[in-house]
Amino acid sequence: MTLFTAANPRIPSGGFVGESKSAILSSLGRVPDFLLLSGELPADARIASVNEFMIARKLTYPIVLKPDVGERGTGVTVARNGEDIHSYLKATVDNTIVQKYVTGQEFGIFYYRYPGESKGQIFSITEKHFPSMVGDGVSSITDLILRDERAVCLADSYLGRLKRPAGDVPAAGESIALAELGSHCRGSVFLNGASLLTAALTAAVDTIAQSHAGFCFGRFDVRSPSIEDLQAGRFDVLELNGVSAEATHIYDPSVSLLKAYRTLLGQWRIAFEIGAMNRTTGFGPMPLKEFLCLIYRCATRRGRGTPGGDKWSTQRAVEGLPRPRHKSARPTLKQALDILGPRSY
Repeated sequence: MTLFTAANPRIPSGGFVGESKSAILSSLGRVPDFLLLSGELPADARIASVNEFMIARKLTYPIVLKPDVGERGTGVTVARNGEDIHSYLKATVDNTIVQKYVTGQEFGIFYYRYPGESKGQIFSITEKHFPSMVGDGVSSITDLILRDERAVCLADSYLGRLKRPAGDVPAAGESIALAELGSHCRGSVFLNGASLLTAALTAAVDTIAQSHAGFCFGRFDVRSPSIEDLQAGRFDVLELNGVSAEATHIYDPSVSLLKAYRTLLGQWRIAFEIGAMNRTTGFGPMPLKEFLCLIYRCATRRGRGTPGGDKWSTQRAVEGLPRPRHKSARPTLKQALDILGPRSY
């Protein structure tokens, strides 16, 4: 039943939940400079470490802050000044990654390789677009969002993350970014990028994937200066997500529900096949009881440890911290599974 957790035998739970992003990034090439801050350090010490890191690497703002363990882009922020860093680190008690901000276009590349095969394949490519509004010199940002056919559906999310007052009236022709992270649940638009596949891109992704021992199945989130650069195999790896990652091109409005389900079924079939092959070489799947306990502990940590009331963290759960004392605070196993769901970054 948990055979899929053996798809990536060197990543805890195969990368279904609770894995350390920094541990994975450390095993890959083409990764922007990053630093792992221990949540056990006082906030002031972590803030000082960020400043030292930026000086040592000659980095300027903006810079990315994100939990070392997290889901769906939760807790990820783009810090544009020292005050942003101070606010973020004062609000979190978890291990945090500080990463160089990379400009360019963002893509999701789903990859798999069957054990024993010399080369892997790209299963899916997703173009990630960051929506924006264009001012008319009369309407407020709120009015612009509420009048937009798509943006109105995510109005609460967009307005809640604005870097300026929602009542501001942008100048005519002024562009207002509504999202700056490649996360579908945070407002980015995902489009099918299958036409972008090239031999050079496949070779580049395959080389990076095979640099991580035991990785066979998952999605790379990357940024590249342009589509042409991506197709030539030139990009930076922001994250690598394991077995619970999705082929996110299914969120393209042009992809039918039937096609989306077929894609997901095909994706999970491959995960189980790879897990079965890895099991024959001695890499067993995570025991069911251990797997369910991991999910349950992760769910009971929802809403704790990361900046923002709608955030959640799995780090403390993975480390085996005590569960809440009151039964009323604990979700049932079914609720825990519903909370986690699949990853759609």
